[in-house]
Amino acid sequence: MTVTKEPTASVGTAPAERSLTGSLGVTSIVLMVVAAAAPLTVIGGSAPLGILLGNGVGFPSMFVVAAIVLLFFAVGLAAMTRHVPKPGAFFTFVNYGLGKPAGLATAFLALLTYTTIQVAVYGYVGYILSVTLTGLGAPDLPWYLYALAAVALVGFLGYRHIDLSSKVLGVLLLGEVGVVLALVVAVVVNGGPEGLSMAPFEPNNVLTGSPAIGLMFAIAAFIGFESTAIFRDEAKDPGRTIPRATYVAVIGIGVFYTLASWALVMAWGPSGVVAQAAENPGAMILITTLAYLGPIGQVVMNVLLITSMFACVLSFHNVITRYQHSMSNARVLPDFLGRVHTKHSAPHLSSIVQTGTAGILIVVFAVLGLDPVLQVFTWLSGVATLSIAILMAVTSIAVVVYFARTKQDRRLWNTVIAPVLGLLGLLGAAVLIATNFPFLVGDVDADGAPVFGVVSAVLLGLVVIFPLGGLVQALILKRTNRVAYDQITDAIGG
Repeated sequence: MTVTKEPTASVGTAPAERSLTGSLGVTSIVLMVVAAAAPLTVIGGSAPLGILLGNGVGFPSMFVVAAIVLLFFAVGLAAMTRHVPKPGAFFTFVNYGLGKPAGLATAFLALLTYTTIQVAVYGYVGYILSVTLTGLGAPDLPWYLYALAAVALVGFLGYRHIDLSSKVLGVLLLGEVGVVLALVVAVVVNGGPEGLSMAPFEPNNVLTGSPAIGLMFAIAAFIGFESTAIFRDEAKDPGRTIPRATYVAVIGIGVFYTLASWALVMAWGPSGVVAQAAENPGAMILITTLAYLGPIGQVVMNVLLITSMFACVLSFHNVITRYQHSMSNARVLPDFLGRVHTKHSAPHLSSIVQTGTAGILIVVFAVLGLDPVLQVFTWLSGVATLSIAILMAVTSIAVVVYFARTKQDRRLWNTVIAPVLGLLGLLGAAVLIATNFPFLVGDVDADGAPVFGVVSAVLLGLVVIFPLGGLVQALILKRTNRVAYDQITDAIGG
């Protein structure tokens, strides 16, 4: 059960509760971060789009590539967690490794990453709820009303004790993993229309179509596993709990996604899966479930697909509110965001702000008339994925620099080799995603060649503007408030 420390005074305000503590174990933290990865949402939402827009039959192989690259990254992340006893993850580690300006740039890019992926999923959950409830005879309401209702419910849970969120996420996660495994078993037993094969992993299939777009969707599916470090202050024995939770999360997610997406390809056969994805990517998982598990299985899958998306946005809500909490304690966001509720032991004001942010963005997208799946979900997933690849690459550099300077950990594999391998993979992924970004948003010419049009420019511009804003803030603080600037690193974590 989470408790609070004694009140500590913040700069320029009356004393207020600002510290988060708790006793979350490996299981609780893994449940939270895997729920953020949203296994069923990935298989139901990202996988069909990865097959359709990416490398078709070879898409499952992208999960293997992503898992290997991210596992290298996780090695350095775990080493840093043991020696930097602060929450904040990317923000904190880059701060310690590369300095305050780079740390603040990273912090604002992280806020963009987690906010865009959360709102992307809100768009998808709004669509699914609208389609499902209308099919059951409910009034035909627009997707954004259901999305706003989800925002409100997530805001309520995020305001309260994190143990409540952990319990809710645990129950929902077990349900969604169970139904996907049931579908995998059904496909294996049935054999599929073309039999079982390893076609998704054959080189000619892996390299077909647009592997870069496929890799983008694969990396996006892992977003959230790295947030284990954000829960450091609420973890039991964080020196052991956080590294273990990180490894369990990335390996477990990788194996699950690879198996489930392979089964999805086998369910329609290598020659038919792309056509099925093109017919209705948003409902592909439900149609597949109906074919292999029958009407009851489809109903269960539909319900759990909705709860999976809900679990995802709830988990990201908790991540963002704690990121804002850490940044507030570092004196780079408004002071009130760092306060902790005396009863619920949660950063409640940060939760309210994040709820408002998500709600406003949903309203903006509704006014613009954007499609909740092919535009809101797909476009914002692209922004989040490019951002997370850059964040992880910069963090890998910070890990190498930090240990080279401090000599606190002399294990070559953990502090140099693995982080550098992860860095190379992440930089390659970032370049591929940025280069192929126009394909994702439909900015192509008459011949289908990518063109960096208005939509591409705006979305990619966000990835530049947010970290630039953090960098500028750091330079301004250094000139105008040197005391606050010097206290940034020490203030992280309260």
